Amino acid sequence: MGELRSLAEPFVASGPGGVAVRTRLKHLTPDDEQVLRQVCGHLGSLASKDLKARCRDGLEHSGGTWAARKRELTPLSSSRWAGSITKASHDQWALARRGQSAHIHNLEAGIRTIENRLSLPVGQKGTKKAPGGYRSQREWHAKSRRLRVLQDRLAAARADREAGIVHVVRGGKRLARTRHHLEAAQLTEGAWRRGWEAERWFLAADGESGKRYGNETIRVSPDGEVSIKLPAPLTYLANAPLGRYVLACRITFAHRATEWADRVAANRAVAYRILPHSRLRSSGGTPIDAGRDRWYLTASWQFPPTPALSIEAALAHGVIGVDMNADHLAAWRLDVHGNPTGAPRRFFYDLTGSAPHRDAPVRHALTRLLHWARTCGVQAIAVEDLNFTAEKTREKHGRRKRFRQLISGMPTGKLHARLTSMAHQSGIAVIAVDPAYTSKWGAQHWQKPLTTTTRKTTRHDAAAVAIGRRAQGHPIRRRTAPPPAHRSDEQGHRTVQTRPGVPGREGTRPRIPGPRTRSVPPGRGANAGNQNAQHRSGRSAEHETWQQDSLPLSP
Repeated sequence: MGELRSLAEPFVASGPGGVAVRTRLKHLTPDDEQVLRQVCGHLGSLASKDLKARCRDGLEHSGGTWAARKRELTPLSSSRWAGSITKASHDQWALARRGQSAHIHNLEAGIRTIENRLSLPVGQKGTKKAPGGYRSQREWHAKSRRLRVLQDRLAAARADREAGIVHVVRGGKRLARTRHHLEAAQLTEGAWRRGWEAERWFLAADGESGKRYGNETIRVSPDGEVSIKLPAPLTYLANAPLGRYVLACRITFAHRATEWADRVAANRAVAYRILPHSRLRSSGGTPIDAGRDRWYLTASWQFPPTPALSIEAALAHGVIGVDMNADHLAAWRLDVHGNPTGAPRRFFYDLTGSAPHRDAPVRHALTRLLHWARTCGVQAIAVEDLNFTAEKTREKHGRRKRFRQLISGMPTGKLHARLTSMAHQSGIAVIAVDPAYTSKWGAQHWQKPLTTTTRKTTRHDAAAVAIGRRAQGHPIRRRTAPPPAHRSDEQGHRTVQTRPGVPGREGTRPRIPGPRTRSVPPGRGANAGNQNAQHRSGRSAEHETWQQDSLPLSP
């Protein structure tokens, strides 16, 4: 039997540090849309040039080069627009560097797996923890050629990282490649061109506390009036003083409207972003090649992080263990002693379809989960700290294509982010636990005992119990059952659930004073009635002594 890997301690996940809400700009006039297109196109061209300059600087970037780029952009826009563009370029370069690092780690993992399998004899069977050799000489030869390809890619990626070179496509690499496959995408060249330009537009401004309504560049008043500070070359389009353009529509936020209004009234910083909705989609096989764009405004702001609740306080009223699966969340409520109470709950969702369609069922499932938690009076939800980044490579799972698609389709990062944000609003703490062995040990120790004639406990339900117990600090295994002869107050209840040093734990129960005599089982031998009475009276006296001389045990 191999050694078990060390388990990380459970911790309370920190709450969100900011929020973003979005609303649609309805009832825009044709002049409004024309102005928005010109402003977005002009700022988008400046953003493309600045990103190119930032990538050219590479690792030699400094505060001086950043200031020089901003000075070059200021005459073509404004000081605030230049600051927003240069900051967005810097963030994009940093994101590309993180993606480059993840790509290198993925290549290294694939190379290690192939080298290990190539060193094994052909046809050697693998184990649950490690794959064996390749099945045939043909597959061995194909994988040896793929090893050379991965090694070349790794060498090129490492060289780029050492030189500070990143590869970024404004608008997205997938959309750029779609230009060469318009028929397969059911798009015309004009529709693709408009979508490509829209993806490369830029109209975003960071907020500034102390300025009117929290943002001097894109200003939204408490009554919903939206005005934009036009760049210097486009000031002739202004319809308001000081080179501003006021849109004809009024906006309202359906979510967090009161919180946004409070910040705007207090002149606290709020960042805004205005962009059209992507129209590169087809319905019923018909390309979308005409029609007016839908414009959306996104408001975002930060708030000081709240101190995380201690794990002891979060678990004071029990916990709900949640096991995430490909199509549902399996949840079970546990009391303060780690015992599952009530019936398990399952919250289903569908992860098929486009990304926006997948996001809505996940939100609905989390909403139902949080409503149930508030109904139960529980203040903590325990989830696994999952990360499938290193598990998606095809070199590790080989022909198990369905399994690779399964773990790739599970939005673990997005689910954790949404759960943390929604739970923070509900006053519920999220406890992250180590995912090691939860499904295996949960099924081993809890699936069969929790199955009844009217309830079938699944492996996922048992895993939810294991997750909740790990969050509470209890071992996943159930309480050890004593021999039948010792299941009485005469010997005491043996348990491994209590913590070491607690009176009553197995091997630490205080000895009851007085002589110990073996009692004759009631109902046997002569004078059975007297013996029954003596047995009952002796057991009662001993039970009273035990209650006085020991502390209560956890169940």
